[in-house]
Amino acid sequence: MGHDQGTYRHWETKQESDGILWLSLNRAEKNTNTLSRDVLDELARLLDDMPRQHPAGLVICSGKPNGFIAGADVAEFSAIVDFSEAMRLVERVHGIFNHLERLPFPTVSLIHGFCLGGGLELALACRFRIAVDAPGTRLGFPEVKLGIHPGFGGTVRLISLISPLTALDLMLSGRSINARQALKIGLVDYAVPERQLIRAALAAIMQNPARRKGRFLRSLSRMRFIRFLLAGHMRRTIAKRAAKKYYPAPYALMDLWERFGGNPSVMYREESRSVANLVTGATAQNLVRIFLLQERMKALGQNGDFSPRFVHVIGGGTMGGDIAAWCALQGLRVTIQDIEHQRLAVAVKRASSLFRKELKDPRLVKDVLDRFVPDLRGDGITRADIVIEAIFEDATAKRKLYQHIEPRMRKEALLATNTSSIPLEELADSLRNPERFVGLHFFNPVAKMQLVEVVRGKSVDAERLNCAMRFVTAIGHLPLPVTSSPGFLINRILMPYLLEAATMEQEGIPAADIDRAAVEFGMPMGPILLADSVGLDICLSVARILAGHFKTEVPKRLESLVAMGSLGKKSGRGFYAYGKGKPVSSGKKTGSYTIGDLADRLIMRLLNEAVGCRREGIVADGDLLDAGAVFGIGFAPFRGGPIHYIRTEGVEVLHARLETLEQRYGSRFAADPGWRELPAQKANQGFARMQE
Repeated sequence: MGHDQGTYRHWETKQESDGILWLSLNRAEKNTNTLSRDVLDELARLLDDMPRQHPAGLVICSGKPNGFIAGADVAEFSAIVDFSEAMRLVERVHGIFNHLERLPFPTVSLIHGFCLGGGLELALACRFRIAVDAPGTRLGFPEVKLGIHPGFGGTVRLISLISPLTALDLMLSGRSINARQALKIGLVDYAVPERQLIRAALAAIMQNPARRKGRFLRSLSRMRFIRFLLAGHMRRTIAKRAAKKYYPAPYALMDLWERFGGNPSVMYREESRSVANLVTGATAQNLVRIFLLQERMKALGQNGDFSPRFVHVIGGGTMGGDIAAWCALQGLRVTIQDIEHQRLAVAVKRASSLFRKELKDPRLVKDVLDRFVPDLRGDGITRADIVIEAIFEDATAKRKLYQHIEPRMRKEALLATNTSSIPLEELADSLRNPERFVGLHFFNPVAKMQLVEVVRGKSVDAERLNCAMRFVTAIGHLPLPVTSSPGFLINRILMPYLLEAATMEQEGIPAADIDRAAVEFGMPMGPILLADSVGLDICLSVARILAGHFKTEVPKRLESLVAMGSLGKKSGRGFYAYGKGKPVSSGKKTGSYTIGDLADRLIMRLLNEAVGCRREGIVADGDLLDAGAVFGIGFAPFRGGPIHYIRTEGVEVLHARLETLEQRYGSRFAADPGWRELPAQKANQGFARMQE
């Protein structure tokens, strides 16, 4: 090559005797390949030098075992706040990828593991794409989840390569697909076993087969009228799940394709402008913030060498059964114990349903079921690395259970409780070894809710706490370390929000209006529907526990509904009546209020409780509190989390709003003393820490 191999920190080069040049990305000092500025600058230099070598072909691959390229360097992107700077970066990458695409010899990308975002855009600039046919291979464009759309030429190249509707669906959904699915839609040219990867690359270069011919739909999409009709339909579909004012990226993508899809050269230019505009906007900045917080939580579970293989779950109810099923699905051996045969039978049935849904292949389903063992006698206790108690919320019953099982546990095993609201100190006083006792508070449904509160009591050993967090990451969830206190973090900040909704409904405000106010703020579901979905009996139980600690009043309406057996969805009636599983709206507007007024009452109670939790140190800092709120209760992700939202809107502005609500509705809106501490900390401190 024109440069010594040692000149490049991130790329390794090798030219074989057959003239084929191999280019392997192995980003220095990182576990994962991403397209940082340094990586891209080196690639530009390599491409400039290539014609001097007269290679027979070029193969681009990864030197990392976990995958090809995960995408652009998100931390670098998030630091860009100026539109012109964003434009310069995007246009720079366009130039590099265009150079790659125009090389006068065959180019191949060899894909294993993940190939996402900018990594897939680089692969699209190659003439051929060959993917390993293995479960770990995933291709996709997750950019929409970060508030942007593909910006390195991907919108143009993908739509010109495969069916435009399929291409748009991939970009709009952010989902990833496996190698066989990618082959079927034409995204890759070959899907082969790993042992045949090199042979397939050589064949592609030597034979240089013609590209697939254009399809009928691709030619139709060049017609402006057809694009107009399809874009209108797709916008209406998008609107059902994402409001344009909060999530502009999918709408920007549709505008880009509708207006410029018939002219690729113009679309490249407009893609740069569109993504530069999005990446510097508030939505993308906040979604990237949440992404980096997610990475921070994942890193919390990387300390120590605890490697759990065997889990014993006590409690065959919905939560216990779902925790056990999820652990088995993640490759662990699981025993699940209950005193009732019937509960275990139901747990196995639910687990089987989950396994079939997730795995599809009957052989894989059988393998997982073999690891999921009903255990009436509790024989698994003696072999488990971790024992998880998931029985009903009664401190006396839990303590009695621990006295029975602790002597049977291995000395090094963890004991965990899934309690949702009881402080660990109330449970640990009966234990011989309280230093190994932690809380692992999962959320329902376990298969969808990533967050797990890892609760640390006063007696827990720091090393055992790390083991608990490693367990959470080992099963693909996000650990959030919280201090043992009533309700921990999530239920503590969620309950005032739900109780205010119940109070409003008690006042005669229709449930549908209350829910609409929350959804328009950006919550994924309204609080009334959420309470009905969780179960009003469960809500009441947690509310009573927290009311005893925080002098909170429980609305009489909630008490009366539970007394009548109206428990929500599961009983067919709660705050809503349900027909075919869907809420039936009832009630008409009473009094003079706006949807904004209702949102204020709901959200300000949640924010006030969040400020209190931050002041009390329930979590280490405001950033982790924000992450917990987003992943635990679905707090509007595009707002960056409760504490970040307060700082963005203005501490004094929201504090004044809280005072007004207190004058109007009473002491439940009294501002927590923690509001006075917020101005002392700059809003970007957490962001700087995340980038370190």
